[in-house]
Parts: sequence; structure tokens; C-alpha cells
Amino acid sequence: MFKSDIYPHAKVLSKSAKSTRVVDIGVGVYPSKAILTNVSVLGERKNASDIYLSVIVPAYNVSKDITNTLHRLQEYFSTQPFTYEIIVATDGPRDNTIEIAKNLIPEIKNLKVLERHKNRGKGFTVREGMLAASGRIRLFMDADNGTDIAHFDKMRSFFDRGYEVVISSRDPRDAPGGEEVRQPWWRRLFGNVGNLIIQLLTVRGIWDTQNGFKAFRDTAAERIFKMAKINRWAFDVEVLALAQKFDYKIGIVSARWINSAQSSIKLSSYIHFLWEVVKIRWYLSRRKYNL
Repeated sequence: MFKSDIYPHAKVLSKSAKSTRVVDIGVGVYPSKAILTNVSVLGERKNASDIYLSVIVPAYNVSKDITNTLHRLQEYFSTQPFTYEIIVATDGPRDNTIEIAKNLIPEIKNLKVLERHKNRGKGFTVREGMLAASGRIRLFMDADNGTDIAHFDKMRSFFDRGYEVVISSRDPRDAPGGEEVRQPWWRRLFGNVGNLIIQLLTVRGIWDTQNGFKAFRDTAAERIFKMAKINRWAFDVEVLALAQKFDYKIGIVSARWINSAQSSIKLSSYIHFLWEVVKIRWYLSRRKYNL
């Protein structure tokens, strides 16, 4: 797929040896539902076939975290034998997240920034990044690096054995060794209650659907994220529900997740999350997905 098929009316800023140049990539038609409109794409472009891993970092008001996370990614990739790209997908942040990410393009190798100034939600933003990515494996992770990128080392063996989806879990019932650090008790409580509802309505057999560190083979990512509908909190549940519907092999690795001091989730967010879980159940039962 050409980039003009993915980014209608967008421009790509590509880094050359001496300067940064603007390349108009024209107008294209997205094959299903065009979501990547009015997005500026900044960074170095690679041949899609050359990229093994794409890392998508959804970014909303993360100016205090994004620099450290991108430096950590560069540190990790400097020791790896495979090719990669880093995509920061911005979600209309109200702070200077976009400016910080753009300024790091000359410093962070293989960094791209999807610049969008309208807030659409984390689910929409991850979907945007996944469909813009070129890697044969596509991983999304939180901008605070709550689950460190080194967890991908444990995922690779699953992909080598033919798994289409590999997720991380903080729950030892999914994978021995899962752990949460500095998670407030009330978030643990709401998480446990929410998971019981998820198990009942949508995704059975997975105790931690929400840890923000999940990887997909390119074919699975294209199929799942082109079909996804949830734009905000419960998008993780939706992509796992679709993966199960497609009978994809789902691997689980243990995660040590550290709650960021910058993280803040309101009670209303949990209510919206549960409402979206109900919507997913309704979409499935009414065959709203093209399964």
C-alpha cells in the first residue's frame, strides 16, 4: 500500500543528510474507512519491506514523559539486530507534546510523528498509528513507558512460533510473574470489577485486557484495526474480542508495570469504559463487524 493511500491530503516531512524537505504525497483513497485525514507525518521514511518492528506511541498531554520514553526506545534499539520504526501518534494534546516530539526527530533514529491537533481518543490514535505503520510486527505502548520496551524480548519467540497477537499482562493468572507497581487500591478494585464484566460480555480467558503493551503481526493488525470502532477507553477489549473471533493465536507474556505519577483516571472514565464494553457486546451480537 502506498503512503498516498494511507494519508489523504497529508504531507510527509522526510529527513535527508543535509536538510529536511517537504514532500507532497497527494491524495489517495483509503480502502475501508478513511481515518487518517488532516494528519501531518514528520520523520524519515523507510521501505516498508525493510522494517521488522513498528512501535506506536499514542501521545496526549505527555510532555513530561515523552522525551525519556523516546530516549529509552533508542537505547533499547541500539542493541537490537532488527530494523524498526518509532511512530509517535499525537491525539490533539493541549500541552507541548507535539513540539517536543518534532524537535526530537533529528536526534531519535527512525522517529516519525503523526501530528493531529484534534482529540479523538486513545483507541482512534492507536488505530491511526497501526494503519500508518510498515513493520511486519506492530506494537503499541504507553507514552510513559509503564511497561518497558524490553518486554518485547519475551514476545519475539511467540511470533517465531506463528502467533498472530502477543499481549502483556500484569495478572499472574495470565502469565506467572505479572506485577503492578504503585497502582492505587481503588484502581485495582475497579480494574477487577471491570474485568469480570469483560469476561462475561466480550473477552474470555484473559484477566488483564488493559495493559498498554500489545503486539500484532502485520496481517492481523490490518484486519483488526481496519474493523475496529471504539475510539476511546475500551479499544483494548475490542481488538482482543476481534482477535478471538478471528481465531488468532494469542500469546501472553508477564509484565512488570509501573504506574506513572502523571497518570490520572477519573471515575467517569471507568463508567465510559464499561459503556464501551457493552457497545462492543452489542456490535458483536448484531454482527456490526464484517466478520
